Amino acid sequence: MGRDPPVVTVTPPRPAVDAPAGPAGGGPGPVARVLRAVPVPSALIVMITLAGVVLGRVYADPLLTRLTAGAAVGSVLVSVAARRLPSWLVAPLSVAALAGWALLSLRLAAAHAALPGGLGDVAADAARNAIPRLLTAMIPVEPAPDTVLVPVVAAWLAGLAAAEVALRAGRVLLGYLPPVLLYAGALYVVGPNAGPAVAPTVLFAAVAAVGLAAPGGRAGPAGPDPVAGLAPAVRAAVRLRLLAASAAGVAVVVALAALLAPVVAGRVDDRPVDPRRYVEPPQVESLDENPLIRISGWALNPDQKLLDVRTEAGATDAGPPRIRLAVLSDYDGVTWRVGATYRNAGRILPATDPAPGTATEPVRQDVTVADLTGRLLPAVPTPREVTGARVAYDPATGTLIRPEGLAPGLRYTVASVREQPDVNLLSTANVPAGDAVARVLRVADGAPEQMRRLATQLAEENGAPYARASAIADFLAEHYRVTADAPSGHAYPNLGFFLFGPRNGGGQRGTSEQFAASFAVLGRLAGLPTRVVVGFEPKADGPVRAADAYAWPEVLFEGVGWVPFDPMPRPDEEPRPVEEDFRPKPEDPPPSEVPAPTVEPTATPPAAAAPDPRGGKAGPGTPVLVGGGVGALVLLLGALLLTLATLRRNLSRGRLAQGDPGRRIAGAWREVTDALRLAGNPAGADLAAAEVADQARRTLAEAQAGQVPVAAEVAELADLLNQVAFAPGTATPAQADRAGAVATAYVTALRATGSRWRRLLWTVHPGPLRWRR
Repeated sequence: MGRDPPVVTVTPPRPAVDAPAGPAGGGPGPVARVLRAVPVPSALIVMITLAGVVLGRVYADPLLTRLTAGAAVGSVLVSVAARRLPSWLVAPLSVAALAGWALLSLRLAAAHAALPGGLGDVAADAARNAIPRLLTAMIPVEPAPDTVLVPVVAAWLAGLAAAEVALRAGRVLLGYLPPVLLYAGALYVVGPNAGPAVAPTVLFAAVAAVGLAAPGGRAGPAGPDPVAGLAPAVRAAVRLRLLAASAAGVAVVVALAALLAPVVAGRVDDRPVDPRRYVEPPQVESLDENPLIRISGWALNPDQKLLDVRTEAGATDAGPPRIRLAVLSDYDGVTWRVGATYRNAGRILPATDPAPGTATEPVRQDVTVADLTGRLLPAVPTPREVTGARVAYDPATGTLIRPEGLAPGLRYTVASVREQPDVNLLSTANVPAGDAVARVLRVADGAPEQMRRLATQLAEENGAPYARASAIADFLAEHYRVTADAPSGHAYPNLGFFLFGPRNGGGQRGTSEQFAASFAVLGRLAGLPTRVVVGFEPKADGPVRAADAYAWPEVLFEGVGWVPFDPMPRPDEEPRPVEEDFRPKPEDPPPSEVPAPTVEPTATPPAAAAPDPRGGKAGPGTPVLVGGGVGALVLLLGALLLTLATLRRNLSRGRLAQGDPGRRIAGAWREVTDALRLAGNPAGADLAAAEVADQARRTLAEAQAGQVPVAAEVAELADLLNQVAFAPGTATPAQADRAGAVATAYVTALRATGSRWRRLLWTVHPGPLRWRR
């Protein structure tokens, strides 16, 4: 007998789909998956960072660019890390991370700007004033909490929205919209205050193209051709349709390029609109608009302590430097006004080159406010750096204000550059003319004829501008006396009485207010550009009292700048009567009856040549703020809607799933009553549960007759509510589940009866979050 042949068992090969992933199995390995996932997030980060680079061109420090880059990285990485989480959870997580990064940014900016106060006060102030201060800040803008908050928040929200759309939804091109809006907003805010952003814009477009060209992060093993199993005719039709769609897309792009290229090319040399011209900068108070009237009050209280000054550098043998409070350039015949345009500034103020031959001396002072009020901030001219106080600055006059107002105990440090013009140039220096200085040459209508005659007499006897200015100062110093009890006033009638009133009747005496104002008006009548300055001339380093308050005039000379003059009388000289050098007409009508002269002196420019320095608003601030921050506001609105929808969903879940059965039944009933209120048919507070259920049935029946069975089930929910109210603790979990199901079905049916927009509004309506229960 032979042996049986051996049995051979053949194991069939395993399907190809069970092959291990990797290069040997045909699928992408870990490195390939990382490379596929990196391009789009990296492109979003770079695009948002470039928006910060563009905006940072008008900032004095790269801190803003670093903070926006951090916001870009943080927002995109949070979305990348949370891709496997539910979409509704990503926004709260990202907003929490945004809060942390914003607080850190505010702290860094506050430390950089050396602002006093705690982080809470700084954050609250920045949140209240971020947008107006950003658009009224002086260029270059110093990175401070209120000037970095909006860019940082906008960059983070742009990164959140872009990452969710591009990565989670897979719509990369649509995800580019938030960074593009952010970039456009940055360009708009910069406006004409920086050169064209050619390099950042080219890099922005290149990075966007790379992100679109890179393969998506969801790519897996290559699958079969989707049209391989189709009939040849069908397969050819599908491919032809795809080719036609691609060709149509290319044609649309080419057509848009051809149409828009000439328009864009024609606007290349246009000057962008500056949004700052539409925003009203910080203003001074009425008390500070004309601080000249405070001189007489201070003269009557000479011992009042206004400031305490400690000079750290720049002290000379001549004593402490003169401190300037305000510069008044506008005169309407009644009042001298500041008329300055103040812009929010950081610690470092814009520097201007002094005139050739001008000697400069650094001065650094620590100033502590005592009884001085208002907003004007005293400083030695010309300030270059201010620490310890947030300030606004007017470069034209070199003066400062504190928008929040002065307060006793306020301490700040000012580093200034005191200029000493070359006196050897004054005797031959001319004075400027034209529209640029029309403001400080303007003589208001109604100047008394005696003042015109006096100015003409002094101008005829002294031809050179400096000689004219010196003659006016000498005339005032030689013929008038200083008295502390002289009444305040510098209108034309007041100055006429001061200059020509009888000495035994109170005329020909006054405070520095009348001396400075008279010099400035006579100087303008004589063709000199003049202004009045109010400040302090302390006798020693330390307390600055009201007796140190002082007003003096200044004259503008070409090639030299503003030069102060001293028209005050010498204490050891007795003033001569005015009649010895100038005899007025014996019969002059009162100032109110003097007709307005029709012929101006030759040296006086026409009054109409001066522009209104205060000007009206060029446009409403709100539309421009909305336009300038459209990208950020759109993102904020999206985040707000997402947050409301999340809170509403959590509220419904908490009502229907949390607590004991009685509480869940009551929560289901609130869902129904809130739905009636959202549908515009709220239940009255005096109705019983059964009556409310009948109202709910009729509401749904009228909206959509097919939902009557669902509406009828609300009566069952009303019975459960009465059971909970009159027999607490008797409800079962099954009854609570039933109540939740009835409420959910009713709310869904009632919501479905509205239009698409009404359903969307229903989802994000904040009413249920705040309505009383």
